[in-house]
Amino acid sequence: MSPPGAKTSHGSDAVTKPSDASLAQPGTGKRTAARKTVPAKAPTAKQLAGQRGEDQALAFLLAQGMTLVARNFRCKMGEIDLIMRQRQTLVFVEVRMRAPGRFGGAADSVTGVKQHKLLLAAQLYLQRFATPPACRFDVVAIDGDKLNWIQNAFEG
Repeated sequence: MSPPGAKTSHGSDAVTKPSDASLAQPGTGKRTAARKTVPAKAPTAKQLAGQRGEDQALAFLLAQGMTLVARNFRCKMGEIDLIMRQRQTLVFVEVRMRAPGRFGGAADSVTGVKQHKLLLAAQLYLQRFATPPACRFDVVAIDGDKLNWIQNAFEG
């Protein structure tokens, strides 16, 4: 039996190790590390619950006449759960969920640090506009079965 990664002349299921030449960048002679394909991890229970909360918040806001612009806008500064439009106003929405009575409630979990990260992410998002539209920051707080929509939750 051959060691793993060795070439064999008889099995179609053999795994071959890339040669040093296959690691060279074309035309440069420089070697680079081979890239591995990593399968996506299955979402955790907490991530799935967060997704359900965002789905619930989105359905609620759409029922209020808002339009979805973007979902889960990510950048190095942070993430904005939902970006909505209400008439001419762009609304950056943070969705928070908590079990009833845990740690002061969902709305209380949007700390000053989190607000600052949302502000920075929103500023980056707004750079795509020649003239940025009016905007505000809302929070949808879900405590158990109770949804609370806080408009203009904080100033940017």
